[in-house]
Amino acid sequence: MSERQISSPCVSICFLDEEDICQGCYRSAIEITDWSMLNDDGKREVLARCAQRARDAGAVIDL
Repeated sequence: MSERQISSPCVSICFLDEEDICQGCYRSAIEITDWSMLNDDGKREVLARCAQRARDAGAVIDL
């Protein structure tokens, strides 16, 4: 049985703030660019950072 593919957290609200963090998915510009090249562990690490950024910003998102 194969694992489910890890989907991009993009929510089509693409706006980078002054620190190059997307205000829709909370990925950095580099994380967005590199997403398709990351393995599953790398994607999970990015998602964890996104979730922390969202919490720090007081946002409620489901990653």
